[in-house]
Amino acid sequence: MMDYNVKLDIFEGPLDLLLHLIRKNEMDIYDIPIAVITEQYLEYLELMKELNIHIAGNFLVMAATLIHIKSRMLLPRPPEEEEEEDPRMELTRPLLEYLQFKEAAERLSLRPLLYRDVFTRDFPAPEL
Repeated sequence: MMDYNVKLDIFEGPLDLLLHLIRKNEMDIYDIPIAVITEQYLEYLELMKELNIHIAGNFLVMAATLIHIKSRMLLPRPPEEEEEEDPRMELTRPLLEYLQFKEAAERLSLRPLLYRDVFTRDFPAPEL
């Protein structure tokens, strides 16, 4: 099954990449029409014959994070929060960790299957 790709005027590609670009400040969250992304995804789900829960779950987590980032950026900050870390950094940190684990899982899945789940115990060297 193919991964879902976002198609916008300013971006076309995987949702993971969009989140990464926003996190790196290479794209502005204010330019992202989240409603359009959600509408496209619902159309994508309509076309799928079998709903894969993992794909839907990943999308919902990423979409919710985008909405949370955008809402935090739109809300006025109290004066004591003016010098705090950019809310995008705080909110995207878990996503970046998720992406690291996802990449590690992909690398591990490429390893040979034979003996992949076999672990050996080191024996102490014999005393002489």
